[in-house]
Amino acid sequence: MRRRNNVRPLILFLLTTLFLANSQAQGGAPNQPAFAPAASSQLHANPQSAPQPPSASTSPPPASAGQAATPDVSPGISPNPAQNPDSTDSGVFVFRKQVEEVVLHATVIDDKQRIVTSLDKGDFNVYEDGHLQTITLFRHEDIPVAMGIVVDNSGSMREKRQKVNAAALNLVRSSNPNDEVFIVNFNDEYYLDQDFTANINKLKEGLEKIEARGGTALYDAVVASADHLKRDAKLEKKVIFVVTDGEDNDSTETLEQAVRRLQGDGGPTVYAIGILEKDEHPKHARRALQIMSERTGGIAFFPQTLDEVDALSRAVAHDIRSQYTIGYKPATPKNQGGYRQVRVEAHSRTYGKLTVRTKSGYYAGTEPAAGAQ
Repeated sequence: MRRRNNVRPLILFLLTTLFLANSQAQGGAPNQPAFAPAASSQLHANPQSAPQPPSASTSPPPASAGQAATPDVSPGISPNPAQNPDSTDSGVFVFRKQVEEVVLHATVIDDKQRIVTSLDKGDFNVYEDGHLQTITLFRHEDIPVAMGIVVDNSGSMREKRQKVNAAALNLVRSSNPNDEVFIVNFNDEYYLDQDFTANINKLKEGLEKIEARGGTALYDAVVASADHLKRDAKLEKKVIFVVTDGEDNDSTETLEQAVRRLQGDGGPTVYAIGILEKDEHPKHARRALQIMSERTGGIAFFPQTLDEVDALSRAVAHDIRSQYTIGYKPATPKNQGGYRQVRVEAHSRTYGKLTVRTKSGYYAGTEPAAGAQ
């Protein structure tokens, strides 16, 4: 009897502990935002945003009729490197690249600035640090992308947002229906106003959360968006589409630091639209957008009028859907680290001079820390 009396309090204590732990797991702990800021910046929840259920940032939208469902892949879990690098899940391309493989997304342009889409693997040469590499993966298919739409929400954008929002939605409508897209609005701070979804109505709501005020923390918003893509995107191909009308004047990151983060292994391609007024001396703003875009394989546009933005957004969608996917295993192992210059050449008797637009290089191994010089 004494032994049972000694055990009973222990059993009650354990049951109470388990009950309390279970209660906290179900609702006692606050819901954490899915959008982690760069180490040098702090994310603030948008006070205009309605609370999201705990699964909102991880559950894929329902598949429409005739559309393949997005595979169930848990965020933060890296794909199995032993799988085929060009495998598919449920009809949706989810590249399973080897740890040592570098995957490039390349747009080919002829001498009349037309996109060329009929080349074969043998028409390409890939160089890393000047050394010819062996191509191990080659595809030319419309591959879905994980995309962050990052829109300036500063005071000067107030009268421009209606047309910019319409253009951003038309970009999504012109893109692959299996894309996963999130919305970030930024001024002197940045907000994740809609996490990954393919639902146009949800994206529209995210874009309409406008509080045009404050400065322009462009670099911080872009870096945080790149981090979100790297951590939570289920698709290998990643894109940032950014629209702004001014120069960064409020970031903790510098342009050089932002570019370094964007050029981490597997980083996104940046497409930018700069709605810059001539009388506002936009030289630095133009240069920043060009550098971020060109070094990641994208392109920056500078429309003369706001009415041109919609056509440019559709051009970005066409560019993304017309790219070649090229993979290679670098002759110098990634674990040796360092920055690697990349150059891709294309040659074909059918065309004249061809230009290949892809990222100009990448940092192998561990991604540079925020604020690194």
